Amino acid sequence: MAARKQYPLRIDPEVWAAVERWAADEMRSSNGQVEWILRDALRRAGRLPRKTDASERRDEKPDT
Repeated sequence: MAARKQYPLRIDPEVWAAVERWAADEMRSSNGQVEWILRDALRRAGRLPRKTDASERRDEKPDT
């Protein structure tokens, strides 16, 4: 597994509560949800390189 960068995040408590609720709905940890949100935003902006190893996208849910 690739090393993870640790970063202290200062965030509005209401925003964090919303992230926690969303994470629970998606069966993810709050940290996993934040990473998913960031990765999705980067992908939509065309700023995320495409991964060749599907295992590195483990936090993504398949489209159903």
